[in-house]
Amino acid sequence: MSDAAQPTAAEVRAAAEAVKTALDHHLAAVERRTGDDDAAVYDAFNALAAAAEFYDELLYDRYDEVTPFEIPGASDSLPPYTGPEEPNALSVLIRRDYAVVEPPRLLAQAQRIADLDQDDRGGSAAVVGSSVHAALGVLFGEYEPDEIASRHAEFGLEEGDSTLWVTAAEELPEAGEWLGAPFDDADPQLVVCRFDVSAVFDEGEPDEEPARLDPV
Repeated sequence: MSDAAQPTAAEVRAAAEAVKTALDHHLAAVERRTGDDDAAVYDAFNALAAAAEFYDELLYDRYDEVTPFEIPGASDSLPPYTGPEEPNALSVLIRRDYAVVEPPRLLAQAQRIADLDQDDRGGSAAVVGSSVHAALGVLFGEYEPDEIASRHAEFGLEEGDSTLWVTAAEELPEAGEWLGAPFDDADPQLVVCRFDVSAVFDEGEPDEEPARLDPV
């Protein structure tokens, strides 16, 4: 960059102040978060990432200096987007892994749910017994996946990795078209945005995938 095109010291200072403001907004969003998928936290994260990246660029252009920040980008894990510019439909693909770390707790909670269901509807309650399969069927039949995610420890589960993909499409598939193989058509090139959660991000291992990605 030529000297004439360099940012001024005031512009660099303003970008630094913008990072500080974005940090405050991100912390406030985290403090008010309502769950693992709180949109306000994601928005604040993306705003902080954009402010930090802009500051990093100006700092380098003006002073030939860099920051210790590493800003995740879509190119880190996704191929170039080839979907429609203005999607008329979208698909949300979610995967969450859990370890069954306390089977007795899972079995007891599932039987409790079955007993309550019997009280509400009458008739015989399902007997979970010692079947983890039956317990999981009762649990996921009673609660939405997001509620299980927020209460997993209560059910004897431990969180593993999770990911959420939002993919674009020109139109909705026909009813029942993909039910037999719901994830076979997951195309990374149609991903509009993606959010990943993994313990590897907390451990700071090298070459880690970004926890969240801006829309491509």
